[in-house]
This record gives sequence, structure tokens and C-alpha cells, in this order.
Amino acid sequence: MKKLALIILFLSSSNLMQAHQPDISTTMLVEQDNQTWVLQISASLTAFQTEVRKQFANTPYKTPEEFQEMVLEHIKNNINITINNLNAEVKLTHGVVKLGHETKVVFQVMGVPDDIKQIEVSNTAFSDINRSQSALVLLKSGFNKEHFVLNKSNNFSIKLKTEGNTFVKQIDNQASFLSTKILLGLFLTALMVFLIKKIKRKKHIPVPVQDAVLIIVRD
Repeated sequence: MKKLALIILFLSSSNLMQAHQPDISTTMLVEQDNQTWVLQISASLTAFQTEVRKQFANTPYKTPEEFQEMVLEHIKNNINITINNLNAEVKLTHGVVKLGHETKVVFQVMGVPDDIKQIEVSNTAFSDINRSQSALVLLKSGFNKEHFVLNKSNNFSIKLKTEGNTFVKQIDNQASFLSTKILLGLFLTALMVFLIKKIKRKKHIPVPVQDAVLIIVRD
């Protein structure tokens, strides 16, 4: 009940803002009391209509039911959740669309392990909307309530790890490794240029006058 109250409080504070701003959305991954998980995507109806019209331009919807089916397909095609670096992503099932000025899409999430060490969440469902950003909210039993931001600067994707009962951003080791390689490459290039210049200077050292005279006399 406490978790449900937190969800209601969060949603009620964001409903008015999201209903009129298509560039703002929320992505919520919530563990329920029965240890099942749900994913809820909330955004303005305008945001969903914009994306559906673009993605399904060749087959425009004619009824609310067709629109809802397209919304579900679009969300499933643009949401990726990977936990503990497993090759198989979790599955979204039993999708439901709740139409309104603020439209909500809810899925049951299958395949979430009890022990979460790492989690990567990507939501590009609204990436075509200018200045789009989505608040990512994670609610897990026994964990602190955390929220992060998905936007263009992080490619609408984030990697997290658990520290105690808290989700924190995970440093991208690959990016750090690439930065190290770049610095090493610059150092080696600078060293090579220095050595080449030094060798060239040695090759062009003028012969002292005395040595030159001696050479002429000996000849």
C-alpha cells in the first residue's frame, strides 16, 4: 500500500504537466507486492499520436482500437530492458492502453530476476519529438525510490547498478577504455614526431671548419 501511495503521489504531481507537454514523459518500472513487475509509460496523447502517425504513415489508424494496437507495437519496438547483462531481455506482455489527455501504457514484465545487480533501460519511443525527455522511475521492494532522466544526450538509455538498496549510474568502462587508448595514441604520435625531428637535426649538423680543412689537406 505504501508503494502504491508513492506511485499515486508521483503520478498526480506530473499528470497536469505531461497532459500539455508532448516532450515530457515518464517510464516507470515497478515491483508489485506479489513480486511481479509492471512497466508504465505515461505521456501526452499528442506525443503518442505524433509518433504513431510517423511510424505508421503507410497504414494510418481509423479507429481508437487500431490506434491502441499501434501504440502497443510502437512501445514494444522501442523499449529494451536488460538485467544482469543477460543476453535475453525481459519480455513485455498483456499490454493495455489507457487513453486520455495523459495517455498511459501498462505492460506486465516477465523474466525479472529476484537479485538485480545491473540493469539497462532504453526508451526511444518519443525520440522523434523535439527536446524529448523521459523521467525513469524504479520502484523495487526494499530499495530507495530512484529516478533518472532519459534524453538525447544519453541516447535515451541508461545503465545502472545496485549498491546496497540503491540504484546508481554505472560508469561506462568501454568509454573509459577508449579515452585511455586515445591519450596513449596521442602520446606515441608526439614521441614519434620528436624522434623524427631529432634524427633530422643530427643529419644536418654542419662540419666544423677545422675538420673541413683537414679533410682537404689529406686529400
